[in-house]
Amino acid sequence: MRDVARTFCLSPDKRLKLPARVHATYGVMGVLLLLAACSNADGPSAPPSDPPPQVSPSGNPPPVEPPPQTPPVEPPPQAPPVEPPPQARLGQWSGVSPAPIVQLHLHLLASGKVLSWGADGVPRTWDPATGAFTAVPAPSLLFCSGHAFLPDGRLLVAGGKKVDARNTDELGLPNTNVFDPASGAWHAMPAMAKARWYPTNTALPSGELVTIAGTDENGDHVPVPEVWNGAAWRPLTSAALELPFYPRTFVAPDGRIFYAGELQRSRYLDVAGAGRWTDGPLRKFGTRGYGSAVMYEPGKILYAGGGDPPTNTAEIIDLNQPSPTWTFTGSMASARRHLNATLLPTGDVLVTGGTSGGGFNNLSGGVRSAELWHPATGTWTTLASSTVVRIYHSTALLLPDGRVLYTGSGDGGDSPNERNYELYSPPYLFNGARPTITAALPPRAGYGQTLIVDTPDGAGIAKVTLIGLGSVTHAFDQSARLVPLSFSPVARGLSIALPASRAAAPPGPYMLFLVNADGVPSEGRVMLLQ
Repeated sequence: MRDVARTFCLSPDKRLKLPARVHATYGVMGVLLLLAACSNADGPSAPPSDPPPQVSPSGNPPPVEPPPQTPPVEPPPQAPPVEPPPQARLGQWSGVSPAPIVQLHLHLLASGKVLSWGADGVPRTWDPATGAFTAVPAPSLLFCSGHAFLPDGRLLVAGGKKVDARNTDELGLPNTNVFDPASGAWHAMPAMAKARWYPTNTALPSGELVTIAGTDENGDHVPVPEVWNGAAWRPLTSAALELPFYPRTFVAPDGRIFYAGELQRSRYLDVAGAGRWTDGPLRKFGTRGYGSAVMYEPGKILYAGGGDPPTNTAEIIDLNQPSPTWTFTGSMASARRHLNATLLPTGDVLVTGGTSGGGFNNLSGGVRSAELWHPATGTWTTLASSTVVRIYHSTALLLPDGRVLYTGSGDGGDSPNERNYELYSPPYLFNGARPTITAALPPRAGYGQTLIVDTPDGAGIAKVTLIGLGSVTHAFDQSARLVPLSFSPVARGLSIALPASRAAAPPGPYMLFLVNADGVPSEGRVMLLQ
């Protein structure tokens, strides 16, 4: 039987039909056994087939269960965004440091030191690197004088206070004193034709300097301006005009002097020959007594605060236009009188201090929060608050390292004598690495000159600014102005075009800043533009 199976158990394509004799020989049962043997001969048996589908009592097959779903893969948790420190939004104030005097006249010298004086005590220089004060006695009492820088970087101080037996205010001196930062010494120069108390000095495109307003030795207003030519004073006898104390004056794009206030009517002074005043546009707000004004770009002026009661409004004018007009810009968060407006390397304007209370010098209304004005939007940002309330006779001054020296208040006005100072670090000092200038700048540069500034950060620089060294008193900087400069990358850093116009940047000492795309400035480098 096994042999028969081998014979007939071929692969399916070769399997033969069983002949009749097989049926005859083995019978039906034999054939069945033969077929079974053939099946075993093909190899191991196939696994049993699936059982027939189950049928429910209703006659329908049971529902097919879906395959289990693979749960979605959750992405790894993301680290929360790193919040910038609050200083990057608000800036940061230092602690309060002592000063030997009330620093109500404040000047940044070309040496990097700061010269200051008050009503009492002798003038002092202060070294930001060490914090040390050094006495530099002056030839006469400089309290309530006017001041601005000469083309060679020396500071010319016009007038001061005459002291009588009753210590009467508003009595002026005719004295002219010049401070040399290189030697640290004062030099008495020829006196003015008239004594002056509370005048304003303004450097002219010619390299000369004009002093305007003030009261004389008898307390009478001095209407005739005088021009210093480097050796003597020349009265502008055809330009007599009585103005309030410390006029807010600037050099206009056409070289004339522009009077922005405190009075509502602005004016132009032509210093050629015997001089001449002409009317300018009216400001929007009335008298801005002890408001603060700055030229934030050539020909563009911001005037903020002032008045009684104080206002929070601010207005701007562009003297480059054919018919300039004053327009309101955004208002400050706080009304302020006796505030200080300070130009920053970014082109923004920092406002500090002052009082929002009515009256001449309201201590209870003191404002400690700083604010920042953005020229591109005309809006203000409220910043961190100082420790000390500073009102009448307060001062603020931009330093080369980008911080702002904030000091003064007192020495009159029935407020405490604040013989101390604070340093404010603006938000830009907390927004990343600072650009660097790796080589010294020439001490002097000429108009229209191209200046090569070595920096490894040239590709990231978005702005270059030139800022006149500050000379501040009574809520006004008589010397600072900001000039944006054009530039292009070169192999060593930047090629910078210095101003061609003396009206845009009168001769004198300036700081040059590089500002990157994040709004972070380099340290300023001092140079004379002549």
